[in-house]
Amino acid sequence: MADSQRVPSETLSLRVVAVAAVAALGGLLFGYDSSVVNGAVDAVQGRYGLSGAATGFTVSVALLGAMVGAWCAGSLADRFGRVRTMVFAAVLFFASSLGSAFCFGVVDLIVWRGIGGLGVGIASVIAPAYIAEIAPARVRGRLGSLQQLAIVTGIFLALLTNAFIANGAGGAARPGWLGMEAWRWMFLVEIVSAVAYGVLAFTLPESPRYLVGRGDLQRAKAVLRDVVGLKDEASMDRKIADIERTTESEKRQSLRDLAGPRFGLLPVVWVGILLSVFQQFVGINVIFYYSTTLWQSVGFSESDSFTVSVITSVTNIAVTIVAILLVDRVGRRPMLLAGSAGMAAALTLMAVAFSQSRVVDGAVSLPGAWGTVALVAANLFVVAFGATWGPVVWVLLGEMFPNRIRAIALSVAAAAQWLANFVVTTTFPVLSEVGLSLAYGLYALFAVLSFVFVWRQVKETKGRELEDM
Repeated sequence: MADSQRVPSETLSLRVVAVAAVAALGGLLFGYDSSVVNGAVDAVQGRYGLSGAATGFTVSVALLGAMVGAWCAGSLADRFGRVRTMVFAAVLFFASSLGSAFCFGVVDLIVWRGIGGLGVGIASVIAPAYIAEIAPARVRGRLGSLQQLAIVTGIFLALLTNAFIANGAGGAARPGWLGMEAWRWMFLVEIVSAVAYGVLAFTLPESPRYLVGRGDLQRAKAVLRDVVGLKDEASMDRKIADIERTTESEKRQSLRDLAGPRFGLLPVVWVGILLSVFQQFVGINVIFYYSTTLWQSVGFSESDSFTVSVITSVTNIAVTIVAILLVDRVGRRPMLLAGSAGMAAALTLMAVAFSQSRVVDGAVSLPGAWGTVALVAANLFVVAFGATWGPVVWVLLGEMFPNRIRAIALSVAAAAQWLANFVVTTTFPVLSEVGLSLAYGLYALFAVLSFVFVWRQVKETKGRELEDM
């Protein structure tokens, strides 16, 4: 059947944009929960006398939780539905925020951070999958990019909140309101967005693909008409027939369905896994988890370090908006290639700048203009990542897999992403003790390798229906 006959006529409604935006709120909590530790890390380290390795684990344990959450998310979504899974993630965020704020020691803080990580992992899978399933193909990239916009907005809100609370108390370790240490308030504030996400998720319609898989064709048609924007009964019938054709085996999804000739997995699954790994191995989350500590380590004051971190997060939001405007026009593959080249250049400049650091009177600083060079390079890196690899990888993961393996393949790819994030986040404190130039030199190398990988292995998906993948 020709594409012109198969692709339904769709109109873009404000409803589908609103639905996608609410689903993407999981990304806001994802960004907030994973970055709120940025402002608390030094205070937690001092409060509990942690070593560099122990600090790295305390920061990154949430990523292990995220890996588990991502792994389980596909099965939860297929069994209980996309909407109920979102509500469950909101409950996990709420519990993590409350527990982290009132933790008694580093052990239970680690436990509560791990619970928050479960929510992050679930949100990282369910939002792009749900948005891909309710979005018209011609704007799927833009709507899918709302997930990344929400993530970077959550990062911004975490860093802004951290700066406001720390400056108000005179430092993250100082007593704040009601005599509670400022860093505890940083965790507690997340409760507001967790409640909002849970309440709003209840208003979302269920995914038409989930409804078709459950045999609820009337509700599926209602969603296709009211949200997806199909205009007539014939278009809805054709769409449902396409969904049924490609989801017949979805109930039997398991890891065995991903088996293939290349090292045990299908090639498309390896592409998804490696996209996820490269997105993290360029070191982007070092900027958002450790930036306050990083800038203090090279001579900036605590207050200035918080300000620089907030400015960086604003830059990230701005370039993500640019990515949303471009992704369905330029395409996924060209944006990834441009981003890899830009990241490689910026990371190399950062490595050179940090190699110039000096110890003066027991304090580390960057002499002359090298501090400015490092700041500019760090923000150029954020621009290159935020305009390309940040949103585009999430868009690709939501749309690149065939329907028959989408849920399980997306879970595996997202779990690989969180494992890679854990590796980078845990090793950075140790690498930085050896030298920041070594750390950023390694990230620059992975940026170069990501360019080669995209050039050789990644195919364009712009404008294709999910049923045609």
